[in-house]
Amino acid sequence: MAATLVGGAFLSATLQVLFDRMASREFVDYLRGKKFNHGLLKKLKIMLLSVNAVLNDAEEKQIRNQAVKEWLDELEDASYVADDLLDEIATDALQFKLEAGSRAGTSKVSNVVPTSLNSYNPDMETKIVEILERLEFIAKQKDLIGLKEGVGEKPSPRIPTTSLIEETVVYGRDGDKEAIIKLLVADDVGSNKVSVIPVVGMAGVGKTTLAQLVYNDEKVKEHFELKSWVCVTEEFDVFAITKTVLSAITSHSYENTDLDFLQIRLNEGLMGKKFLIVLDDVWNENYVNWENMFKPLKDDAQGSKVLVTTRNESSAQIIRTVPNHYLEHLKDEDCWQLFAKHAFDNGHRCARPSLETIGRKVVKKCKGLPLAAKTLGGLLRSRVDVGEWEKILESEIWDFSDNESNILPALRLSYHYLPSHLKRCFAFCSIFPKGYELEKHQLVLLWMAENLLQQPKRHKTMEEVGDEYFHELVSRSFFQRSSSSHESCFVMHGLVHDLAKYVYKEYCFTLEDGNLEEIGMKVRHLIVAPYVSFERFDSISEATHLRTLLPLSIFSFHYLSNEIMNHVILKLRCLRVLKFSGCKNLKQLPESIGELRHLRYLDLSCTPIARLPESVSMLYNLQTLDLSFCCNLTGLPKDMHQLINLRHLDISGSYKIKEMPEQISKLKNLQTLSTFIVGKDNGTKIGELRELSHLHGELSIMNLQNVVSAKDASEAKLMNKKYLEELWLCWNGDTNDSKHDRDVLDELLPHTNLKGLKIFGYGGTRFPNWLGDNSFGNIVSIELSGCKFCNSLPPLGQLPSLQSLHVVRLNGVVNVGAEFYGNSSSMIKPFISLESLHFHSMSAWEEWLSIEVEDGEVFPKLRELRITDCDRLITVDLPHNLPCLTKLILDGTKAFVSALPRTPSLRKLKLVNCKKLQLQELPQTVESIEVGGCHGVISLTETLRRSRTPFLRSLHINNCPSSFIFPAGCLPSTLTELEIKKCEKLAFPFHHSLQTSIQRLVISDSCSSLDLFPLDFFSNLNGLYINKCDKLYSLRVSNGLDYSLTSLSHLFIHGCPDFACFPKGGLNAPSLTHLSIVACKNLKWLPQEMHTLLPSLQFLRICHCPLLEFHYETGLPSNLQKLMVRKCSTLVANRMKWNLQSHQSLTHFRIGDEDCVESFPEEGLLPVTLTCLEMDKLPCLKSLNIKGLQQLTSLKKLYIHSCPQLQKLPEEGLPTSLASLQIYGCSILEERCQREKGEDWNKISHISKIIIYSELIY
Repeated sequence: MAATLVGGAFLSATLQVLFDRMASREFVDYLRGKKFNHGLLKKLKIMLLSVNAVLNDAEEKQIRNQAVKEWLDELEDASYVADDLLDEIATDALQFKLEAGSRAGTSKVSNVVPTSLNSYNPDMETKIVEILERLEFIAKQKDLIGLKEGVGEKPSPRIPTTSLIEETVVYGRDGDKEAIIKLLVADDVGSNKVSVIPVVGMAGVGKTTLAQLVYNDEKVKEHFELKSWVCVTEEFDVFAITKTVLSAITSHSYENTDLDFLQIRLNEGLMGKKFLIVLDDVWNENYVNWENMFKPLKDDAQGSKVLVTTRNESSAQIIRTVPNHYLEHLKDEDCWQLFAKHAFDNGHRCARPSLETIGRKVVKKCKGLPLAAKTLGGLLRSRVDVGEWEKILESEIWDFSDNESNILPALRLSYHYLPSHLKRCFAFCSIFPKGYELEKHQLVLLWMAENLLQQPKRHKTMEEVGDEYFHELVSRSFFQRSSSSHESCFVMHGLVHDLAKYVYKEYCFTLEDGNLEEIGMKVRHLIVAPYVSFERFDSISEATHLRTLLPLSIFSFHYLSNEIMNHVILKLRCLRVLKFSGCKNLKQLPESIGELRHLRYLDLSCTPIARLPESVSMLYNLQTLDLSFCCNLTGLPKDMHQLINLRHLDISGSYKIKEMPEQISKLKNLQTLSTFIVGKDNGTKIGELRELSHLHGELSIMNLQNVVSAKDASEAKLMNKKYLEELWLCWNGDTNDSKHDRDVLDELLPHTNLKGLKIFGYGGTRFPNWLGDNSFGNIVSIELSGCKFCNSLPPLGQLPSLQSLHVVRLNGVVNVGAEFYGNSSSMIKPFISLESLHFHSMSAWEEWLSIEVEDGEVFPKLRELRITDCDRLITVDLPHNLPCLTKLILDGTKAFVSALPRTPSLRKLKLVNCKKLQLQELPQTVESIEVGGCHGVISLTETLRRSRTPFLRSLHINNCPSSFIFPAGCLPSTLTELEIKKCEKLAFPFHHSLQTSIQRLVISDSCSSLDLFPLDFFSNLNGLYINKCDKLYSLRVSNGLDYSLTSLSHLFIHGCPDFACFPKGGLNAPSLTHLSIVACKNLKWLPQEMHTLLPSLQFLRICHCPLLEFHYETGLPSNLQKLMVRKCSTLVANRMKWNLQSHQSLTHFRIGDEDCVESFPEEGLLPVTLTCLEMDKLPCLKSLNIKGLQQLTSLKKLYIHSCPQLQKLPEEGLPTSLASLQIYGCSILEERCQREKGEDWNKISHISKIIIYSELIY
């Protein structure tokens, strides 16, 4: 009755790929009739079968036997080489088939195959013999190292868990504990079924500990009459589980081996009693086994519970009766507390303070995993030497033996029971760095390209297989949902990533300047970090068997030269995956790209490439081609129809492409086609879409004005494309025939599975009948834009799932009425699911009339309503009540006179340029209000006085040029943010109600009468931003230095020409971190005593203040990190008085727009801590002061911009610490710094990143 989990050896799936390839019909047919020794392939297959038979045994033994591990490594490398060879033969077979078909189509005697197609490379046999000899040698070793056929050894048995726990060692689980106890003690009224509560999480996250915690809780003990704890583990043995539970509730042991007897006794023992059973560490995914185990638990079980802990979500899904409780990682501090408990005697870390810093770094490596914190803490418990702690910090998890650490065995167990095909997909992810966000679709495409997916069964695509693999790895906790908002992004826990690296060993490599390791011959997958030096790129050519080349970010290949691409990367003939995304210098590819015959994934997105070589059409294995946002690309290869394996083609954002290549309909495997461009005159017709019935995702059909007739449009057969989710229909220019446009759109009827529809530039006077038909029950979003001749809206209210609707520039619409809501006799309530509605730039729209429905429910779920730039709109007859509306924006509706509807849930209200709108009472829920125009401001103040707004936090007022004073008491005391812009004659509201609430204040181009600002008026102010207040003269504090501005962190004074002074004696703001003074031409002095009164200041910007100085004798704040000085002639002239050399926190300095600087930086001017120096617009700068530069021993970045008189670099060169140099707008210097040939090249060649005039040259 035990259900045993069986995984599979990692290499088994790899070898299966080779078996499948050798057995494929195309492969066999191609070699038949060739002068080829077929016995070689038979021998190769037999050799592979012989090693495949012992792989399960080898995979387990490699953990403890180094010889076995090395044997597996050699076999894996050999299998890669064999796969390359067989893939090459398969590609030859594919090419043969294509060329034969092409000749057959043009030859009258189709059964005569041209001699050119019989060509065969005799080197293939030689290569097969070589790989056979290598495999033969490997196979002979298997007996010598004791490998046997069979399923292999099981993982070492683990000590069963028990219900006992020492509660004092549990940290950070109070919330989880309370949540589980709440579920346990809840009475399931009316249900006689036992409730099953799953706790799901990765290995080592503390599932068992949580279960022990609640099992021993007093409330739980009192609630249940009977309790039992069962440690289940990998083998789901119904007999053993039943026996354990029965023994626990009866306090008797049972030797009887009859399951029927045991289950009957268990059923009798539980009858009428409330029980709790904990099944710890469950792996079973077999529904029948669960049913068998639960038989005795089903009768009269009201209030009884089964708590299940599992690392496998699939197990939980089978049996749960409540949603899974996902156990997250511990927070850093909780993890530290647990670590300290085990690392220090009684957790008293104060006895060894020198070790705490190292210990906290060790805890960071644990990534919130309790098992890791406990294990590493225990390892360090008996060690007091700092060196030993640092050794543990620098170690990887696989450096520890199983006796030393429980981490790797726990993780390895999850890996052990993965099927072999999942092991390969998981291990491949080690190519990405820790914390990297894995996007599901992109990862599946990479798995496909690497041939890591099993061949799909009937009616299933490779992408669907990949999705299943991905979800399986998520289910087993190898992937976890990312904290980012995107639902398709996942990450690997740091220790799980370590496991993947352990598995994939030397086959993955990260190229970065900090990684000094050489790229080994076995490396197959390479990822490139940003800004890697050209010298490091040269080393890529040594990885001759490389399969994958990926950038870590869009900046990895940002400035990569054509030379590197053509002479290094494109020589790697085994590549399957090549991504050049973001390479600014990629303007063309050589014809040799066609020689990358194994290539399956090519990404040239966001590059300036202008054309693709025709040889791209010879990449017969290509599955994915990404040409998105190639802004200079004008066309696609004419023979692109030969890429019969192409599944994903993305040309979105590449707007210079005017039409599709001919015969694109032959690409019948296409799953994704971002854009189809209808050709003009004799160009590609829309009917080419007819055969592309497997398209998924989003399709944009552009230039529909080129469709000749409605019959042509019907040939596209959009109604047959049932997998499309979003469709864009775009006209680009008028046909001057609205009936023609209407007939075309009538025939572009999509499938009813469609979820999103956008129509742009349509020239008809009405929309087709199918748009708004309730048969389109899956549509959730619609956008109608630029359909300027349409005089009415379609009946979109009848779409039951529509959530988002945008209507833009429908300039023929004057009235919106009943037609918009649809058939009044329909059972469907209008807009029952709509959440967001936006009307924009409807230049002729005057009236929006509502309709009456029986229960008044129109727009019952509407959350956001925007009406913008609709100047002629007068009347809006909205429903009286919009219960869910949280955001209302009316902007540019000058004629609008209607009253606003009742909005009891409103949070954000924006009313701008609504000259006639009369506000009524505001809802109590409103949190943010923005009002523009004098009428709006006046109306708002009156409304605020009669409204209760206890949650109003933010108020933005703009564009009110008239003289105005806020009446006393109209601004609520809840306001924390006040922003006033372009209100020149507005009197600033120094209301006592705001004294303690305001935290952020913005005054821009407003309050012209404001000449003195009392900083101490707003006691909790943390951000003050004043811009273009012409009369502002000073900032004041009533009690001088006796008053401390403890909350103020940001102070910006910009464009205030009369501003002349800070508070007398200085600015007492101990929390101020950012101070920016710009364009204050009369300001002569920075605040006094800055070094003592502004201890937290980190950022200081001073620009366009020609008279400004500071008190040199006291100096600048000691914690200053970034200093920017521009156009401050008096200050710069006295720069040697700044005493910057003593500021050891300063890391960034920028100087610019100064005419008096001829040499820079002077000796002794800047501190040795400086890491970044920027010199910008110094027209008189003639030389760099070598003595000053040589003192900057920490300098990493040097920027020299717009210094035209700077003719050369110092003879002594630049600081050796420099890692980045950028020169721009210095024509003479740019010429001297050209790579290899420039006179100053030798002075800078040691720098890893050099950019000259926006082009990376090194």
